Formats: sequence, structure tokens, C-alpha cells
Amino acid sequence: MSKQIGILTAGGDSPGLNAAIRAIGKAALRSGMQVIGFRDGFRGLMENRTVRLDRHTLSGILTVGGTILGTSRDKPHRMPVGNRVMDMTDVMVDNYHRHYLDVLVCLGGGGTQKNALRLARKGLNIITLPKTIDNDVFGTDVTFGFDTALSIATDAIDRLHSTAHSHHRIIVVEVMGHRTGWLALGAGIAGGADVILIPEIPYQEEIVAEAILHRSRSGSRFSIVAVAEGAWTQEQADAYQSLVAQRAAAESSEEKARLKAKIKRLEAHMKGSALRLARQLEEKTGLESRLTILGHLQRGGIPSAADRLLSTRLGTACVEFIAQERYGIMVAARGDGSEAVPLEEVAGKVKQVPPDHPWIHSARAVSTCLGD
Repeated sequence: MSKQIGILTAGGDSPGLNAAIRAIGKAALRSGMQVIGFRDGFRGLMENRTVRLDRHTLSGILTVGGTILGTSRDKPHRMPVGNRVMDMTDVMVDNYHRHYLDVLVCLGGGGTQKNALRLARKGLNIITLPKTIDNDVFGTDVTFGFDTALSIATDAIDRLHSTAHSHHRIIVVEVMGHRTGWLALGAGIAGGADVILIPEIPYQEEIVAEAILHRSRSGSRFSIVAVAEGAWTQEQADAYQSLVAQRAAAESSEEKARLKAKIKRLEAHMKGSALRLARQLEEKTGLESRLTILGHLQRGGIPSAADRLLSTRLGTACVEFIAQERYGIMVAARGDGSEAVPLEEVAGKVKQVPPDHPWIHSARAVSTCLGD
């Protein structure tokens, strides 16, 4: 009997999702397999909302942004149902078997890898593909969606150069990247930003302000600051690490809960840090400062050629692994090829920018201030 494949897309939308769906679907159909999609991520699996992915459905979607299946951030073990939050994992397992699936393919980022592992531990055959514009999925060289977002963010910085130069301003550009700085770092280097701030390197406002004043004294009367949305000051980083250490050492559940609440308050306070940074830089330098938040603009539009290639490569490799009945894995990009990485080694981990990464060396070599 031919294999029955289910596909869902979860988490934030990302360029290249449709290209990956197309690659899996067309390669599977060519091999005599049958494919269905679940709408809106894990919620669609729970609610049993499906669409048959045939050649007609897969036609013309290679260059389309977003996902034809829809997506959501719902988690199998914490699913809002009416006015309650419930563990719906067993319902999803039942629906998997109801469709006689041989495997469920989950396309998503770090959260999706964890949720997919939960289903794998329930006995389901699971394969995942790494998707996110943040490029922070552990175990893969790169995620699809990153290259497109990198181009969009770089183009935005390019365009902001002219207004910054014309008005002699500091332009602070907030780039996506809650936990990692791949996007801000790459776009900052490619766009010639004068300051790049990322979560992996806590910054000091005085150092950033002095770097901008040095440029001003040297005749450069404008500066571009590319900042990841998760970038934080050294003081914030120290406070966060202290709270995390205290919570780990706490013995009572009440104390752990109290410290968890303090951590969440600190994280909430850190949101909007780019606006505070823009105001602080204006105050410390005397130069007019403006903030531009790129936001969801970075996720939209036609995927780049590189993302289409990557999505197609990983999607077709996924079908090869299905034919070999290799499950419980993520299909990772490795060089020009692909590699099966056990989900147990991926879930719950984050790929951050190493302090000795070549991009860091290159940024410092061209006198880019990293805030430290």
C-alpha cells in the first residue's frame, strides 16, 4: 500500500513554506504516496480540518508567500478550547490514525520542533523541516525564510541611509530576532549599519553613544543603528541571568513561581527597548533620532531564489527519508545537502550567534560598533 503523508505548518508564517509544501507533495505523488494537509497548524490536526494536496492544489504555489495551509501558534498540550486551555494531544493522535497516516510532517521553527517531539513521544511517526526568518533552529546550517527576510531587512536599511544622511539623523532600525541576532547582524553588515546590537552581545548605551559621537566628530553626521528586537543592555542581561540562577537554586515551588513572575516582568519591560534606545541616544548625543520597526514586513512577499531552492531541497529529501521509514527526525540543511537530525537533539535548543562567528569578526573589522 502507498504511504499516507500528513503535512502542517505551525508558528509564524515564513517565505518558502509553500515551496516546501510543493516539494514534499510533488515528490510524494511521484513516488505513489498520498498527501493531505491540516489547516492552521496543530489546531487543524486537533479539529480534523484537512485538504487533499493533489497536483492541482500544488500548482502555482512555488513563488507564493505565506502558507496555503494556514498556520497558528497553538500547542498540542496547551490548546485553547472555548474558555479553557486543554491538553489535546490524544485527540491529535486519534486524528492521525483516523486518516491512516504513516507520517506527519511538521514545518516550523523552534516551538514546532518541541511540539512535534511531544507527538513523536506519543508514538507517532514525525518528520520536521526547519522554518523561521530568525535562523535560530538548532542543528541546521540555515532555515528557509531567513534569506528572504535578510534581503528585505537589508533593503530597508539601504533605503533609510538616504533620509538619515539628508536630515543628519540617527536612524534606529528594529529587526526581528527575539532570542538571536542572525537577522540583525546579517542585514546590518550587508546594509552598512554603523552600530549593530544583538541579544548575544549585551550592549552599553554609553559605548553606542560614544561611537556615534566619534562618527559625528569625524564628519559623518548620521548613523544607522540595526538592533535585534531581543537585544538588551548589559544591566538587563545581568539581572536576567541572576533571576534565572536564583530560580534554578530555589527549593520551594512558591519561590520558583515568584521568581518566574519576576523574570516575565523583566522580559515584558524589555519590549520596546528600541524606542527607549532611540530616546537615550538622542539625549546623550544631541542628534535627532528616529525609530523604524520593520516588524512583519520581513515575513511577507515572494520567497527569494535561495529560499525556494532550500525549501525544495529539504522537501524532496524529506520524502526520501519517508521512503526509508526514518522518523523522529528533522531534515537539516548541511552544506549543499541534507541530514537527518534526531528531534531529541533539536527540540528545546536555540542556535545563537557564536561570539567568534566570522560575521562578528567581519563587523568589527570594518569598525562596526557592537555595543560592547
